[in-house]
Amino acid sequence: MVTSSGSGSAVPRLVVAAPSSGSGKTTVATGLMAALCARGLAVSPHKVGPDYIDPGYHALATGRAGRNLDAYLCGPELVGPLFLHGARGCDIAVVEGVMGLYDGAAGEGELASTAQVAKLLRAPVVLVVDASSQSRSVAALVHGFVSWDPEVRIGGVILNKVASDRHEALLREAVDSVGVPVLGVLRRAARVDVPSRHLGLVPVAERHAQAVDAVAAMAAQVADGCDLEALVALARGAGTWGCTAWDAGEALVSSPPPPLPVPSPGAAPPGPRVAVAGGAAFTFSYAEHTELLAAAGAEVVTFDPLRDEELPAGTAGLVIGGGFPEVYASELSANEGLRKSVAELALAGAPVAAECAGLLYLCRDLDGLPMCGVLDASARMSERLTLGYRDAVAVSDSALAGAGTRMRGHEFHRTVVEPGAGAAPAWGMRAPERRVEGFVERGVHASYLHTHWAAEPGVARRFVERCRTS
Repeated sequence: MVTSSGSGSAVPRLVVAAPSSGSGKTTVATGLMAALCARGLAVSPHKVGPDYIDPGYHALATGRAGRNLDAYLCGPELVGPLFLHGARGCDIAVVEGVMGLYDGAAGEGELASTAQVAKLLRAPVVLVVDASSQSRSVAALVHGFVSWDPEVRIGGVILNKVASDRHEALLREAVDSVGVPVLGVLRRAARVDVPSRHLGLVPVAERHAQAVDAVAAMAAQVADGCDLEALVALARGAGTWGCTAWDAGEALVSSPPPPLPVPSPGAAPPGPRVAVAGGAAFTFSYAEHTELLAAAGAEVVTFDPLRDEELPAGTAGLVIGGGFPEVYASELSANEGLRKSVAELALAGAPVAAECAGLLYLCRDLDGLPMCGVLDASARMSERLTLGYRDAVAVSDSALAGAGTRMRGHEFHRTVVEPGAGAAPAWGMRAPERRVEGFVERGVHASYLHTHWAAEPGVARRFVERCRTS
């Protein structure tokens, strides 16, 4: 029976990684989270990189918010503190890697790689290997990953897509020769039906029942094929390191410029109400954003643009994150009451922060269907995938950032926005992109760029103060 242990920077932890994408990381990581929860452990779920979708499955598996650990967006110095923030009160933490173990930001060495995060957390790595087309060669592959960087501790291997008992025996013998324990074997036939489409997995909020079944199947597969006791023992061997958990309030106090004087409790005005878009069409957001807004004094409320016919009463500011509005364009367009409510708020000069899907929603139309009409721009689907990290600087003063504010972000979309006239650009991309992008008009800041506000907490304070005074 697995039992709980650990707290603080000593929280038991492990990283689930792979030689390449498509090896089975998400199945193993999500299944392991759910299997450990089923045994009574409080599991802290994490994802390396900017991905929004996998954390939704992690949250479904654990009942806790999925947290991202991205050394590019937030800087290596925040990986440990953000990890401990998410792991508060948990018995064990499972971190799902991104791409191959040593793959990171293009041209930046190990930056933003799973290997870098594992080293920053001093966490052992479990390597998930797709063994479907090899036997003895798996030893060379594992040996290469073990020896490439001596600071990365590979504590075990899980063999995926194994064909038969004979195949398993050959693989185990090969891996044993490298001196790395086999901690699990998953059969090729035991496939999990996870909903997918053009940009990867379908977010949990869109097909909740199917996602619940998928997570249950992952948990059963991992529980049947993996040595959970050995995996927990490996996590407990991670040890401690000198690191302090991130806190939204402390981050705001320590970020420039200094906070405004706080009035006495009796005279303090109520915080401005900030409405945050949610529901199936807008599922991309980092949990730290709403935590920072609340720490800055906002009353954060959520609304669903697919169902709610108007913004929450008293809304002073609006945050619309990413998602898949192109999938729900008809429903979003049909909700004319909410589109009108959003347009009226924006045209009155209220602060509006929109990222990617939020940008599309604010456009005049999307694939010919009317949207909010806040921006003189038209959006359409494209065959071309735009994907990658970006180093950006704010080129226009806005409710979100002052001109000159430097932030790192990530783009991930198959749409194109054709702008009209009138709005100033939001961001200037630094080398190698060297282009401007996005819109700043009245109180609106709209862009394709996904950013992580923990890297620049002052943007949350600036936004809330603009909501308070607009």
